[in-house]
Amino acid sequence: MKFGTPKEVFEGENRVAMTPDSARQLQKLGYDCLVESGAGFNAGFADALYEDAGVTVVKTAAALWKEADIVAKVRQPEAAELKRLHGGQTLISFFNPAANEGGMEAAKKSGANVIAMEMVPRISRAQKMDALSSMANIAGYRAVIEAGNNFPRFFTGQITAAGKVPPAKVLVIGAGVAGLAAIGTSTSLGAITYAFDVRPEVAEQVESMGAAFVFLDFEEEQADGAATGGYAAVSSPEFAAAQLAKFREIAPDMDIVITTALIPNREAPELWTKDMVESMKPGSVIVDLAAEKGGNCKLTVRDEKIVTDNGVTIIGYTDFPSRMATQASTLYATNIRHMMTDLTPEKDGQIKHNMEDDVIRGATVTHQGEITFPPPPPKVQAIAAQKKEPIKELTPEEKRAAEVTAFKAQTKTQVSLIVIGAVLLLGVGLVAPASFMQHFIVFVLAVFVGFQVIWGVAHSLHTPLMAVTNAISSIIILGALMQIGSGSTMVIILAGLSVFMTGINIFGGFLVTRRMLAMFQKS
Repeated sequence: MKFGTPKEVFEGENRVAMTPDSARQLQKLGYDCLVESGAGFNAGFADALYEDAGVTVVKTAAALWKEADIVAKVRQPEAAELKRLHGGQTLISFFNPAANEGGMEAAKKSGANVIAMEMVPRISRAQKMDALSSMANIAGYRAVIEAGNNFPRFFTGQITAAGKVPPAKVLVIGAGVAGLAAIGTSTSLGAITYAFDVRPEVAEQVESMGAAFVFLDFEEEQADGAATGGYAAVSSPEFAAAQLAKFREIAPDMDIVITTALIPNREAPELWTKDMVESMKPGSVIVDLAAEKGGNCKLTVRDEKIVTDNGVTIIGYTDFPSRMATQASTLYATNIRHMMTDLTPEKDGQIKHNMEDDVIRGATVTHQGEITFPPPPPKVQAIAAQKKEPIKELTPEEKRAAEVTAFKAQTKTQVSLIVIGAVLLLGVGLVAPASFMQHFIVFVLAVFVGFQVIWGVAHSLHTPLMAVTNAISSIIILGALMQIGSGSTMVIILAGLSVFMTGINIFGGFLVTRRMLAMFQKS
């Protein structure tokens, strides 16, 4: 079968669905690869690079659509492209099925199978095919770069001979893939970064990246991301009101706001209102990554950059991944290649469209002349965050009571062990000779006292390995000290050697440990 990639017809789109590297991998699956002439030029992939990779360069889009059994695109196909579909053909592309009924009807009539890359379910096995995440990652990074390009100050704080420069304060709304990428980029540039999300399970992720999570004083429990396939869900009116109130409170302090909040198959929620924009300082920047769905900011204009009367720049570009076409194409082509790997289990160049597979079924919107959108929920659900039980702070009285209880329990255990040990010693003394009992008692006492002594040493003064060796050494040295007074010359010599050698181990071990600790202390 032949795998083909046409040139994108959407104005300003620079990405391409197949790169020379991905073509080599597709050929290993048994496919002959075709590409329309000039399809990869804007992404940095000339026709010669495709030819070197064994790809056939086709002069026209019409010839490619006619010849290819599988067509891979980036943008949602336009009406002219849908007319070129024919029965038995497979189209892999972004498709926007929720708002593209006409496209699905056209695909149905043609008899073609359509796989929408944005419909890939967010389960662990499908991460390698998650084109939305790949593009969102680029968009989040690029949003910060674009904000910095329009922000009249440094991101990081500086102290210079000419004065002190305060760090920028960045707020990222939405901690999905795009939001986390924006957080990572912002913190790496030195800005003080804040983040907000309606999903409580992402707070730890945000904080682990060096940002501060903005919490709401709101008691209603929000839906876990696992219930919505890893995406945010619609908030209650009460929560939305509390959210807006919090944003109004912090808006005057923010220099840069990056909004990424999207809800699948819905218009973007309005989170940054006109009065919030008016309360921001002149020179502030808002980058609205939800502009394609109406925008999270009230004043966002799609595909434009505007400056408000109070000097706030609002960026509503919808082509951030296309502005980094080489990287975006590489990631997207890899997503496509992994999808083809699942569609070609035998690696024989023949598609096996398994509708029992969660990933393939979830992404398929038309199959064998039938519309299959929306898909059923995947058998494997997203994993919810494990809720931590809050640690109860004890009062001084409760702490004292706990200490007394622990002391009593420890005392009881020690007394029990001593009683059991005494009974055992008496039992042994009834049958063993006196000479044996003398040495046996010395051994038992050395073990008991040795462990008690070494375990009483602060943990910072010895490593776990040294703790055990020092405990053994203390047993030996205590036994040797008790045997030095023996009447036997040989016993005295051996006891003296034991004291000498174990002393080196004990005192030398502590000296070495102290030196090791000093290496990690700040001067």
